[in-house]
Amino acid sequence: MENNIGTMVAQVARLMRRSFDERVRSIGVTRPQWQVLSLLIRHEGINQGGLADILEVEPITLGRMIDRLQEADLVERRPDPADRRAWRLFLTAKGHELYRRLHPYAEETFAIALDGLDDREQADLMVMLERIRVNLTRKGVTEGQPSIAGDATARG
Repeated sequence: MENNIGTMVAQVARLMRRSFDERVRSIGVTRPQWQVLSLLIRHEGINQGGLADILEVEPITLGRMIDRLQEADLVERRPDPADRRAWRLFLTAKGHELYRRLHPYAEETFAIALDGLDDREQADLMVMLERIRVNLTRKGVTEGQPSIAGDATARG
C-alpha cells in the first residue's frame, strides 16, 4: 500500500475508531453518539448548526442523531435566546454520566495508540498534527492569485 501522509493518517484514524468501537460495543453506544457526547462536554450550549459543522455532517443528519439522543435522555435542546429558529444543545445528567463511563475507554485507546512514544514525542506529534490541521483549514488561495494547478497549466 502506498505510504503517504494522507494514507497513513486515514489508516491510523480508522484503526483508532475500530479499537474504540471494540471497547465500547457492550455499552451499546455508537461512535457518532460518542462524538456528540464528547463534543458537547467541550461545547455545551452550541447550536445544532455549529455542531453539524464541527462533525462535518448535514444539519438534518445531526438533527436525527440529536432526536435519538434526546429520546434516550442524554441530550436536551433548549431554545436559543438570540434566534427563535435555533436550538442550543446540552448534556443531561444521564449524558454526563455516560460520558464519564465512556471516557476511560477513549483514554485507553489513546494509550494503546501512543505506546512506545515518550512524552516529548507525543507533544511533538500533537504540534505537527495541529500544524497540518491549521494548514488545511486555511482559506483557499488569495483572490486573483493562481493556484498550483493554475501555475502548472500556465507554464504548460
